[in-house]
Amino acid sequence: MSIVLGPNQYGKAEVRLVRVDRDTARHRLTDLTLTAQLRGDFRATHESGDNTGVIATDTQKNTMYAFARDGVGSPETFLLRLARHFLAEPQVTGGRWLAEQHGWERIADGPDGHDHAFVRGGAERRTALVHADPDGLTVLAGLRDATVLKSTGSEFSGFPRDRYTTLPEADDRILATDVTAWWRYAPSFTGTATPAQYDERFAAVRSILLETFARVHSLALQQTVFAMGRAVLEAYPDIAEIRLSCPNNHHFLVDLEPFGLDNPGEVFFAADRPYGLIEATVQRSQDDGEHPAWSSVGGLL
Repeated sequence: MSIVLGPNQYGKAEVRLVRVDRDTARHRLTDLTLTAQLRGDFRATHESGDNTGVIATDTQKNTMYAFARDGVGSPETFLLRLARHFLAEPQVTGGRWLAEQHGWERIADGPDGHDHAFVRGGAERRTALVHADPDGLTVLAGLRDATVLKSTGSEFSGFPRDRYTTLPEADDRILATDVTAWWRYAPSFTGTATPAQYDERFAAVRSILLETFARVHSLALQQTVFAMGRAVLEAYPDIAEIRLSCPNNHHFLVDLEPFGLDNPGEVFFAADRPYGLIEATVQRSQDDGEHPAWSSVGGLL
């Protein structure tokens, strides 16, 4: 039995790129962390160190900066430009291009904010990914770590109990999570969408996710997660499926009785770990099997 090279990829990870659009006195700021990984016929460099067909990772990084000179647009369209550029090389048959966009808000200076001064937002990031394989290009979009909390409108009861169960049932609890979501666009959208349409769609899907979290009376975080995903698919037929990952950021009522005080649901201990982790795919009933683009979300082959 011989030893052979299996699936492989390489590229430049976590390239920091900031673009300032100065076409008017009111500047626009785009802050991205980019990762590119190429797949294809790179057997020779692994087996014998022959780098004839290897596009250096430094070249990949420089290409990102050079392309940004002409503007970034939406993260999705910028990644598509990069993908098409590298796929033009015969040894490159696929790859993954990932972007995380870091939010900046204008510093308050009048009703519309300062023209060229910004403050960094929270931990939430917009994400985009382009997956390329012999079947073509697929665009995923999403967000990471959108921290949300509702102080009521959530309960959890009716679960089985055994000798190891200590969790009390709750008919009114804090529900908090850090929403990470990815949704896959159908080819009908990616084939024609402009940067502005990607931006508008991202904002609309984000709004649906957050509004559904707020609106649904939650009997379980699982129920809320499914309702969020279903609302997105009902609103946009050209989104094929959505995946959500939501930790249950537990808030435990503090016992104030030792101090002679009651606690009518007002003082909590926010625990960062351990936590429940709820993950689900919401898709259309006619979908069969997993789309290969999902293997790229975690960088898997």
